[in-house]
Amino acid sequence: MTEGPITYAAAGVDVEAGDKAVELMKASVRRATRPEVLGGLGGFAGMFDASAIARMTRPVLATSTDGVGTKVAIAQALDKHDTIGFDLVGMVVDDIVVCGAEPLFMTDYIATGKVVPERIAAIVGGIARACEQARVALVGGETAEHPGLLEPDEYDVAGAATGVVEYADVLGPDRVRPGDVVLALASSGIHSNGYSLVRKVIQSAGWELDRHVEEFGQTLGEELLTPTRVYSADLLDLIRTDGIDVHALSHVTGGGLVANLARVLPPTVFARLDRSTWTPPAVFSTIGSLGQVPRGDLERTLNMGVGFVAMLPADQADAATRELEARGIPAWVMGEVHAAEDAPVDDAHEVVRGAKGVEGGAVQLVGDYPG
Repeated sequence: MTEGPITYAAAGVDVEAGDKAVELMKASVRRATRPEVLGGLGGFAGMFDASAIARMTRPVLATSTDGVGTKVAIAQALDKHDTIGFDLVGMVVDDIVVCGAEPLFMTDYIATGKVVPERIAAIVGGIARACEQARVALVGGETAEHPGLLEPDEYDVAGAATGVVEYADVLGPDRVRPGDVVLALASSGIHSNGYSLVRKVIQSAGWELDRHVEEFGQTLGEELLTPTRVYSADLLDLIRTDGIDVHALSHVTGGGLVANLARVLPPTVFARLDRSTWTPPAVFSTIGSLGQVPRGDLERTLNMGVGFVAMLPADQADAATRELEARGIPAWVMGEVHAAEDAPVDDAHEVVRGAKGVEGGAVQLVGDYPG
């Protein structure tokens, strides 16, 4: 027997808090738009005028969905929620640009144990700012309160986006040629992959998030919460630059550099990458030494300072590097592509062939990092 009427609020769901969160996020979402967006925030569906697609010769839609993994645990521990949106947007739209597609619009989903309007608004505000930077419209989303399933301060975020590319302009393995170079684009840090390993290492070492780390120039928590670099707008500009013919792109996420590169190469080529061409930021060596993590495990889990790679003709590498660095993205040649039959294989290092179900090319990482 109950002592009285049971309301939705008594069950742990506060509808008024959800409404307040929407009001708080409206201004930031309004800025993350494009001329094609129809209607405003609060509709059952986000609407996008696709007239321009009808004028394309053979439009190909591209879609992607993702989350940010256990990095949200760092944001929750620090009670800082306005940057996790960059991680979400980067993980989603930067997968779309890999095939040369322009991301058009995105939706988000937040599940939480208790809706705290200011916290939800901070999360969505970060998503909106990242969408604005990526030139993507944030056309809708959902916040779900799950009392009993999640603790009051717990939440998870996910998102999905859609883009479009002309069929003749699709990037991928069929464009890659022997003689191409592999251009590395620097990451902003760990980005959003491998945090289960990172959190296990710092927990085992007994390090607190407020610990100042000299090599980082900031606290451990601040370093781990560094937002993911969002590449899509800059890469689209690079693809559209006269005199630069990007053949393929790879987003370095789960699985690390080598496996993600192998996914976008044809089986007929071999890419040789050289560790001596860059020095991974201090956070990677710190995690490695602190947890005595084998180098191979680090490289299969973390991006090691490389967030994206591009394959293009060798004589265009300098121009591409200048274009990227003008946009604030350090870039460098880290390797080259060879015909498989002429592969300069180093027997002392592992060769990875394809990944995640893709029958791709072969990739080998050789040498040692400086220092």
